[in-house]
Amino acid sequence: MDNGNPNEIVNEIKRLKAEKEELEKRISLLEAKLSDEKADSSSTSNGEIAVPDTGNGLTPEMIYRYSRHLILPDFGVEGQRNLSKSSILVVGAGGLGSPIAMYLAACGVGCLGIVDNDKVELNNLHRQIIHTEAYVGQSKVKSAAVSCHAINSSIKLVEHNEALKAANALDIVSKYDIVVDATDNLPSRYMISDCCVLLDKPLISGAALGLEGQLTVYHHNGGPCYRCLFPTPPPTAACQRCSDSGVLGVVPGVIGCLQALEAIKVAGAVGEPLSGRMLLFDALSSRIRIVKIRGRSLQCIACGENATFTQENFRRFDYESFTQSPISDTSRPKLSLLPESARISSHEYKNIVDKGEPHILVDVRPAHHFKISAIPESINIPLSMLEQKMSTLDLVLREARQASSRPASLYVVCRRGNDSQRAVKFLSENGFASAKDIVGGLESWAKDVDPTFPTY
Repeated sequence: MDNGNPNEIVNEIKRLKAEKEELEKRISLLEAKLSDEKADSSSTSNGEIAVPDTGNGLTPEMIYRYSRHLILPDFGVEGQRNLSKSSILVVGAGGLGSPIAMYLAACGVGCLGIVDNDKVELNNLHRQIIHTEAYVGQSKVKSAAVSCHAINSSIKLVEHNEALKAANALDIVSKYDIVVDATDNLPSRYMISDCCVLLDKPLISGAALGLEGQLTVYHHNGGPCYRCLFPTPPPTAACQRCSDSGVLGVVPGVIGCLQALEAIKVAGAVGEPLSGRMLLFDALSSRIRIVKIRGRSLQCIACGENATFTQENFRRFDYESFTQSPISDTSRPKLSLLPESARISSHEYKNIVDKGEPHILVDVRPAHHFKISAIPESINIPLSMLEQKMSTLDLVLREARQASSRPASLYVVCRRGNDSQRAVKFLSENGFASAKDIVGGLESWAKDVDPTFPTY
């Protein structure tokens, strides 16, 4: 290798990191296998495991590993023993699921299940601390399992490398005592809650967005389920994801840690879980509030006195249609508000730029998005301000026409191609009949025209 070539050095570092991660994984798996073989070799003649008699059901290794738990008067031997016998399913290995899985593994849950079908992406790593750069492009469940086994090779870890859907949720969830919802979309919240009610499982639910977070415990000790609080889904506009609205990396970390705490309290049968109460976290003001929430609804179709929800109709229920919201970003619907004559591709717009044709490009993203990256010479008029900026836009177009002595065209772009359609529809109805949007927005520009264009 030429040590003076920065690209070769970077590639070598990446290769060595990948090898290191793979070695750590192999070591973790071998340690777990060795632990199992030791347990097998200590079996008695009648097939039962011969555990050293400590008088409390914990092995000497467990006593040493979890000693700081055991000396806590409010947790102690009983709490640890309960935790080590419990099985917990974490749905989602992202920002919330990362600290949840890591702490449950470290604290000694008996069986930890992780379900997710996504792959690790570079823009996950600022908040999804269970993953590393070496696992970018690989399964999140695989990456999470490696990290958890590296922390504690003695626990049983089950990888569910698939999406949790109504078709498979009952089969998967039925194998666990407790469920932790670490997803970030509305259809999954309803589905997971309904599934837990049908199988009579407590649910620890959390959410983090922007600089705020919240969590509660559903369907536990007579408490409400998610449908009790929200029998009908909130408006689609009120349901944002971190991929749209952003999230400060540490915020899901805080909420995820608190979810792990609630799961440990429920599993260990200690303390007072957040059933019937909700914790609200505001990162900017560093405030935590706990509020009482509505109790269990007797009219709830999932857990009420005359509940109509059954396992049969659960499997057939269309949660995306019910919430008018997609489960994943990949299934996010693309709007089709305009005729083809009012739209151009990113390639076609590039040709217009190359030919020097007079035009105005309006970027309708919010101002703080425009600061991240923008096509040169575009002007920013956020969609929310378009109506009040009509006169400004008209003036800019007239100046462009005067400067070139030719008619200037009007094009509109946004991040993904949805808001630009809304903008063009509004403009065409208000005197700008020739306005056109760029199909696919800046994501299409980066993919099809300029691979160096920053995406987010």
